[in-house]
Amino acid sequence: MIPVPRDVKVWLATGYTDMRKGFPGLALMVQETLKRDPHSGHLFCFRGRQGGLIKVIWHNGQGACPSAI
Repeated sequence: MIPVPRDVKVWLATGYTDMRKGFPGLALMVQETLKRDPHSGHLFCFRGRQGGLIKVIWHNGQGACPSAI
């Protein structure tokens, strides 16, 4: 489990995302689509087409902590 600070926002991408994209590609989507900084410390969650895979990007201040669930 990731210990997430209280002031962190969780952003959920609506619809589905092409899970062939790597985490750098998803970070680019955060910048271009959401107009947010992927290094802001917030959680950005992306769902696969069938809902069986979720990818999460979180920058903890020392580096990115990508997760695939």
